[in-house]
Amino acid sequence: MTVIEARGLRKEFTITRSLGRLRRSKRVLAAVDGVDLTVCEGELLGYLGPNGAGKSTTIKMFTGVLTPTSGHLRVCGLEPVPQRTRLTRQIGVVFGQRSQLWWDLPLRESFELARHIWRVPAVEHAARLRMLRSRLDLDAFLDTPVRQLSLGQRMRGDLTVALLHAPRVLFLDEPSIGLDVVSKQAVRAFLTELRDAGDTTVVLTTHDLADIERLCRRLVVIDHGHVVHDGTLADLHARYGSRRRVIVDFEAPPTTSLDLPGVSVESRDGAQVTFSIDGTVTTAGALVARLPELGSIRDLTVTEPAIEDVIAQLYASPAEAAPRA
Repeated sequence: MTVIEARGLRKEFTITRSLGRLRRSKRVLAAVDGVDLTVCEGELLGYLGPNGAGKSTTIKMFTGVLTPTSGHLRVCGLEPVPQRTRLTRQIGVVFGQRSQLWWDLPLRESFELARHIWRVPAVEHAARLRMLRSRLDLDAFLDTPVRQLSLGQRMRGDLTVALLHAPRVLFLDEPSIGLDVVSKQAVRAFLTELRDAGDTTVVLTTHDLADIERLCRRLVVIDHGHVVHDGTLADLHARYGSRRRVIVDFEAPPTTSLDLPGVSVESRDGAQVTFSIDGTVTTAGALVARLPELGSIRDLTVTEPAIEDVIAQLYASPAEAAPRA
């Protein structure tokens, strides 16, 4: 079932510039320009883009904060702005730099206030809170005032508040920003469980590419208001010619070479040879099987292409030159 459907979605802003004491010039800027996007129930979608690409503007239109200039948009079958009250009962939102928790109250009381705001029945609230307390390991600081919580603890509390009313769609805007390694791992583990359960659709915007690699099976990249990629991470690597590398330490420098399609020698450093595989014909396994022909192997490492390099290459390309997904 489709929970988010956008066709030709566009949002314009008018920018006024002073040309003197009395003169002003106006320019119309399209922050989002013709986005077509369909998100199905249970998906965990990674939504990427450089600063100013239109990510946050898109999310604000999805949640009813901003009115689209033009285009068709439905979230949970509703128009976000005209039916915002009904929509808020079906979505949850977490912004990494803002909190929905009450600063001077213990975390437990923030959850109780959220129950009344969302009008969740007490029995249902208790059952869902019990599950979230277990998965997010909240018990140690439930009675601590929010102002005394660490950033990682507050983020886990915000995730809990956003999910207490069992939303169909959860929007996460930079949920791991500023978190330490341990807190990031805890949030990622929880989101992995949420994705695998398939009960909640998640739209994740982030600059942390490790989040994308570990969590998202589908990746949408937006740049200059246009969708420039919509597919899997593997599709993105294939589109931009990403290569896996096999780094081999031989007992002695090899004196012969291998002739395998799609495989090239990237570098040599004494007895260490780095092979590059484009993935079109030969697999890493096929290459490794042939390596003993070159000599005795001391050590071997297979490295995956870095998503950072691929995304940087995508951002560096003109948005209008990139094919629409």
